[in-house]
Amino acid sequence: MSLIMATESGQRSLGYLAELALLLLLAMLWGASYTFIKLGVESIPPVTLIAARTTIAAVVLLGVLRWHRISMPTDLAVWRRFLFQACLNSVIPFTLIAWAEQSVDAGLATILNSSAPIFTFVLAWRLARGQSATARQLFGVICGMIGICLIVGVQALTGIGQQLTAELAIVAATICYAGAAIFGRNFQGLDPILPATGSLLCGAVVLVPISLFVDHPWTLAPSARSIVALICLAVLSTALAFTIYFRLIRTLGSVGTTAQAYLRVPIGVAIGVVFLGETLAPTTLMGLVCVIAGVAAMAVPARRR
Repeated sequence: MSLIMATESGQRSLGYLAELALLLLLAMLWGASYTFIKLGVESIPPVTLIAARTTIAAVVLLGVLRWHRISMPTDLAVWRRFLFQACLNSVIPFTLIAWAEQSVDAGLATILNSSAPIFTFVLAWRLARGQSATARQLFGVICGMIGICLIVGVQALTGIGQQLTAELAIVAATICYAGAAIFGRNFQGLDPILPATGSLLCGAVVLVPISLFVDHPWTLAPSARSIVALICLAVLSTALAFTIYFRLIRTLGSVGTTAQAYLRVPIGVAIGVVFLGETLAPTTLMGLVCVIAGVAAMAVPARRR
């Protein structure tokens, strides 16, 4: 009996380590996305970039589904949920972040977007009436919010309205991600690749007509660097990342999955600094420390549960 229990415990530990490895991989994929977006918007307008991102990712995942002989759901109610998930998880936040990164560094965008677990915790706490907040989680929320205010507020004092508006757009995108993480639990019974594909397809249906009307993409001449960044963004940071994301929503829960923001902050900032030559002001670094501390304070008890 003890041998069986030890074996089961070992299997659970290995399974948990596998989920943490996927969480780290997701953090790396989404941490790199800010640099891909920054390079993409150099010669591709934001709406067209995101329309192409979602379309390419959806086509890639449809190919994977066909390869594995997996059929998409036919229930209209499921597709309505896919559409709502697409608005929260791709259409609105992708466009806001791409637009904002025309004037905001990739590193700063990563920092601001790292507050997703804070908003996820607050929304989950308000929606789940029976859940109580611990002192450590409350500290995490306050500390994280201070970090956001420090980053955005100090920038507002030294910059003009355009910069502040772009930063607030990233925070708004982050709130959308938080809502998507909670709503994503509605797909618990589906293979993770199905909501990933369905939501991206719905996002493409919404974004492509807007791109055609607003940007006239046939008149654009994107650079080779922007095209490579777009392909990496679509295949790695969207198609692959979304499949991992919906799996982790099922295994780690909403707050646990968005805690990958704690990991992607140093990854995204490091990529922006090393490959784009970006620099961070001391006040921004202070905000980074506060955000990381806040997310860590919430992620630890969530992991234990």
